[in-house]
Amino acid sequence: MDVRVINEMVQQQSAFVDNLTAEVGKVIVGQKAMVERLLIGLLAGGHVLLEGVPGLAKTLTVKTLADSLDMRFQRIQFTPDLLPADIVGTVIYNQNRGEFVSKKGPIFANLVLADEINRAPAKVQSALLEAMQERQVTVGDETHALPDPFLVMATQNPIEQEGTYALPEAQLDRFMLMVKVGYPSKEDERAIMDRMTTGTTVRAAPVATPRQIAEARSVLSQIYIDEKIRDYIVNIVHATRDPKAYGLAELADFIEYGASPRASIYLNLAARAHAFLRRRGYVTPEDIKAIGVDVLRHRVILTYEAEAEEMTSEQVVRKLFEHIEVP
Repeated sequence: MDVRVINEMVQQQSAFVDNLTAEVGKVIVGQKAMVERLLIGLLAGGHVLLEGVPGLAKTLTVKTLADSLDMRFQRIQFTPDLLPADIVGTVIYNQNRGEFVSKKGPIFANLVLADEINRAPAKVQSALLEAMQERQVTVGDETHALPDPFLVMATQNPIEQEGTYALPEAQLDRFMLMVKVGYPSKEDERAIMDRMTTGTTVRAAPVATPRQIAEARSVLSQIYIDEKIRDYIVNIVHATRDPKAYGLAELADFIEYGASPRASIYLNLAARAHAFLRRRGYVTPEDIKAIGVDVLRHRVILTYEAEAEEMTSEQVVRKLFEHIEVP
C-alpha cells in the first residue's frame, strides 16, 4: 500500500487521540510521557508496567484513562496474602443445581490495574502469566477467553522499599513497556496542589470507544516500516546478547542475559504506535530511539559486576543506542 494512503488513514483514525489526551489532562497534571506510554500500550496491545515512588498519580492515571475509554475497568490491589484465586476466580459448588460452576475473578475486564504488583509473592504473580500472554484464563478444568481489548497496567514501587518481591523475569518479559515515572516539575506540582485542594473532584468522561481502539489497531498493523529499520531493531536486540560483535566489548562483562525475541516484536509494534501518535504512516529511527529504552530496560539482566560499578540496565541500553549505526 502507498505510504500516502496509509498517512491519510492514520490522520483519520488518530483524531480521537487528541480528545483522549485532553480528557485525561482534565484530571492529570503533566506526566505527558506516562500518558503517552499508556496510549502506546493500548494501541499496540501490550501490557505496561509503571515504576515510581508512591504519590506520583500512577494509579489515578490508569483509572482516568479507563474512565475516558468507556471500557470495563478492574483494580486489583496486590498484597502479601493475596491468592491466585482472588485474581482469576475459582470453582464453587452450586447446591441448587448440584454442580460446580466457575466464578470469574476480577481479571475479566478490558483494563486491569495490578496495583503495587510487587507486593504479592511469586505464586500470585504467576496467575497473571497465562492471562497476559495467551489472553485466556484457566479456572478449574475450564479455559475462558478474556475480553478484547485486554490490557494489564501494573504499578510497582522501586524494589528498595520494604515488603516488596522482585518480579520474576518471565513476568517482566510479558510487559511491552516498563516506564519510570518521575517527580513533576515545580510548575506542575503547584498546579497539582491547587487542583487537589479545592474540594471538588473532576472525573474524566468517556470520549473514545473500544471500537475506535480496534480500528486504530488495524491501521497500526499497516504502518510502513522499512527493511533497514527492521534490521536496525534486530541489531539493537542482538547487541544486548552479544555486545562484542557490535564493537561494545566493554559492555560484555555487565550483561548477564540479553533481551528475548519478544523485544524485537514489541519494539516494532511500539514504534508503529509511536508513529501513529505522531500522525505518521511510516516509522523512522527516531521512533525506535524514543521508545527503545522503555521496551528494553527490564529485559537486559545485569551481572553482579555491573551492580558493583553502579551501572543500570538503562545506561547499558542507552550506550547500545549511541553505538549501533542508525539507518
